[in-house]
Amino acid sequence: MRIVLTGGAGFIGSHLCDHLLKKGHSVICIDNLITGDVKNIRHLFSNKKFSFVKHNVTRYINVHGRVDAVMHFASPASPIDYLKHPIPTLKVGALGTHNALGVAKAKKAIFMLASTSEVYGDPLINPQKESYWGNVNPIGPRGVYDEAKRFAEAMTMAYHRYHKIPVRIVRIFNTYGPRMRKEDGRAVPTFISQAIKNKSVTVFGKGGQTRSFCYISDMVDGLYKLLISGINEPVNIGNPHEITLNKLASEIIKFTGSKSRIIYKPLPVDDPQVRRPDISKAKRLLKWQPRVPLSEGLKETIKWFKSVR
Repeated sequence: MRIVLTGGAGFIGSHLCDHLLKKGHSVICIDNLITGDVKNIRHLFSNKKFSFVKHNVTRYINVHGRVDAVMHFASPASPIDYLKHPIPTLKVGALGTHNALGVAKAKKAIFMLASTSEVYGDPLINPQKESYWGNVNPIGPRGVYDEAKRFAEAMTMAYHRYHKIPVRIVRIFNTYGPRMRKEDGRAVPTFISQAIKNKSVTVFGKGGQTRSFCYISDMVDGLYKLLISGINEPVNIGNPHEITLNKLASEIIKFTGSKSRIIYKPLPVDDPQVRRPDISKAKRLLKWQPRVPLSEGLKETIKWFKSVR
């Protein structure tokens, strides 16, 4: 396939570029580098099946030639980023999705939307099934990301129903691994960065809130399986193994051999108390489930963070 991938210089996007190229596909990577980094894809520049275009997808997207799939992964994805760039986050979810859908419609291509577990907000049920409508505060500071993705899902399904475009909607749960930014603000890179410097590891709230962490290789495998499936409805992709942030911080301190101690800071507004995917749909329809244990994935991620210090 010849695939357009927006946000391809980001953490998940760059690993997806690698995966797609290994499968023999051609990739046109589009990124404005607001949170992505050319370093993540520089190793691909010599590959004749790969091309990079620096472009903001909230503006018209022009792609020459055949396109078989459009994968829309462009968006700030961590709280620190979408709180810093609230309006660009809303615009890439709305205008960016509209423009990417326009390419898929014009080229008669499959459209894949990278949605998020954040569409469930601070969930009142645990684990979260795709049928759950969520508990989102639309006017809270996190609402710019949550609602951008919820709107993007609505637009994607509207194009599917009205224009008959084949679509894939993936609700991505917490993902970690090499190429995460140190200043990302999310738990894994923050804890690792602090621990390898023997600084205090900062946990928000009392640390009892939970997350479910999926290693990047498992994530891209699930994303690819969804892309080549015939499933037009949303599918959760993530690791159902739930862990408290206190436990995560302790594990990272142990694996880094750090002298760090855990300190606590006030919980941010609307920070979810639980986050765990129900992946029964992915298991049944994609024959997918994560395989990398958290301990193994954390050790690989720590090794990478130490190498780029």
